[in-house]
Amino acid sequence: VQLQASGGGLVQAGGSLRLSCAASGLTFSNVNMGWFRQAPGKEREFVAAISRGGSYTNYADSVNGRFTISRDNAKNTVYLQMNILKPEDTAVYYCAADLYGTASRSPRNYDYWGQGTLVTVSS
Repeated sequence: VQLQASGGGLVQAGGSLRLSCAASGLTFSNVNMGWFRQAPGKEREFVAAISRGGSYTNYADSVNGRFTISRDNAKNTVYLQMNILKPEDTAVYYCAADLYGTASRSPRNYDYWGQGTLVTVSS
């Protein structure tokens, strides 16, 4: 199984970025997907998750209303559209696959992880 995250970069506060995560080696439409992030010196935290078919989504309070998770099962890809970015959104963002759960917030429920993509928001 491989999860390849991309789309990170440097953006000014108030700007937007879209992250992508391409999956291979699994039946993508059968797994829930999540995004997590880890800032320097902090623990990894939940950002957003989406169910297998895309009908259910779940967001951290800190990003709700600014970020949107979506997926294209035909392309084996999950996205994270990030708008109105803030300096506190600066982190390495990871995508993850949850084979058996319910698109939960806990990283312990996720079975596979991508390598991460760095998002830096300048003030």
